[in-house]
Amino acid sequence: MNKTELINAVAEKAELTKADAQRALEAFFETVQKALQSGDDVAVVGFGTFTVRSRAARTGRNPRTNEEIKIAASKVAAFKVGKTLKDALN
Repeated sequence: MNKTELINAVAEKAELTKADAQRALEAFFETVQKALQSGDDVAVVGFGTFTVRSRAARTGRNPRTNEEIKIAASKVAAFKVGKTLKDALN
């Protein structure tokens, strides 16, 4: 499901216009992004938790030249599935 399909599904399920559903999803995405940037976790009970994890610096290898390269440390977004969603999938 891509973003457009998600907007259409939310609009239909919540009986909203597609424009209202798009604004709601954009607001959700922006709010989650800002919370993660400020170091907060975003927990949606039953769905899951968005967190930021630190990835240590490491040595990689260029597959074309087989040359070793240094990969800098970075922060990445992570998602841990909640119990309700996990149970629904199994």
